[in-house]
Amino acid sequence: LLLVVSLHRPLPLYERMKTPESVLKKQATQAKIAEAALAEAKAARAKKKADKKTFIANAEKYQAEYEAEEKAAIANRREAKAKGGFYVPAEPKIALVIRIRGIIGVSPKAKKVLQLFRLRQIHNATFVKLNEATIRMLRLIEPYVTYGYPTRHTIEKLVYKRGFGKLNKQR
Repeated sequence: LLLVVSLHRPLPLYERMKTPESVLKKQATQAKIAEAALAEAKAARAKKKADKKTFIANAEKYQAEYEAEEKAAIANRREAKAKGGFYVPAEPKIALVIRIRGIIGVSPKAKKVLQLFRLRQIHNATFVKLNEATIRMLRLIEPYVTYGYPTRHTIEKLVYKRGFGKLNKQR
């Protein structure tokens, strides 16, 4: 009798089977997708960092512009006062319009103007650019609204609290 002893143990079944081609393909595709997603995420992070620097620079530029404008207005007022005259500031470019009355007894024309200004409910407010046409519309709806000229600080507070941006007509 001849006894042969093998030092190698037989491989388990899962190691002896070859991996199907479809599984290999799927693994390769998933690896490629993961690599692309990683590269995209890195690019997005870099873009976000660059955008943040740009936004900060823009904010500082606007702040400097606002301060210069304010100083110029003060200087003009002082100069006019020293000369004994009056300083008339520029006409406001924007108005904040707030609806203060309901729908009962509103004429169709005034109702249409309120719709155009997006003042469909009582206590709704909107910013309106002032030009010849909008000033005429405001006069038409004066009994139903109140309006004024907001400061930059008021606009800033309102936009931070309730504002939103639109891109492709979506919030």
